[in-house]
Amino acid sequence: MKTVNEVSKLTGVSIRTLHYYDTIGLLHPTMVTDAGYRLYDDTALKKLQNILFYRELEFSLKEIKAITDNPDYDTDKALEQQITLLAMKKEHLEKLISFAGKLRRKGENNMDFSAFDTQKMDEYAKKAKETWSKTPEYKEFESRHKDKTVEDDKAMTQDFMALFTEFGEMKTKDPGDSDVQTMVAKLQAFITEHFYTCSDTILGELGKMYAADGEMRDNIDKAGGPGTGEFAGKAIAVYCER
Repeated sequence: MKTVNEVSKLTGVSIRTLHYYDTIGLLHPTMVTDAGYRLYDDTALKKLQNILFYRELEFSLKEIKAITDNPDYDTDKALEQQITLLAMKKEHLEKLISFAGKLRRKGENNMDFSAFDTQKMDEYAKKAKETWSKTPEYKEFESRHKDKTVEDDKAMTQDFMALFTEFGEMKTKDPGDSDVQTMVAKLQAFITEHFYTCSDTILGELGKMYAADGEMRDNIDKAGGPGTGEFAGKAIAVYCER
């Protein structure tokens, strides 16, 4: 765990900015001590790293929050998009540097503006944003949460992760056990009630995400103990194949 001061020194992000990210629900600390100190674990730092990539690409905080709040958000897929966009930005800057160098060396008027063209990069960025906002499920999620407060979001997240604490207590059982399958049904009902209509197909895809390496599994394992994400994924697979 790192304090907000340590995170600020490590990342170059000001303490004030980290506090603001917490206030708007973009990046919450992992925990707040009784004395009021914000503490961040590796999962939170990974999310901050992702946020900083998007900031480097000039995404607004509102756009970043919409992307990272998406229930289907995949950090690996997002990173691939970020790498592509950063490569495009690098190519664009190299063209500008080359063009500026030619102007300085030749000392002549040159009315070529092609080096300033960012259309290709802008179009890709638009598609990247749409990836996380075009599904009916996300639109339903966005509509339900437009009036929610930061405290509402925190409470709902805690309730959601509490379900995986229950999954963690069942890890010694078979994924097909009736109690475990009842727990899967409870999870599906919670998602439908609080996020978006969760069909068996969507639940099955979520189960794969819960079991895969990444931020989602890290959070689940933190709630229910090591192996909870994988266990929940197996239980969901049984449920969806019934």
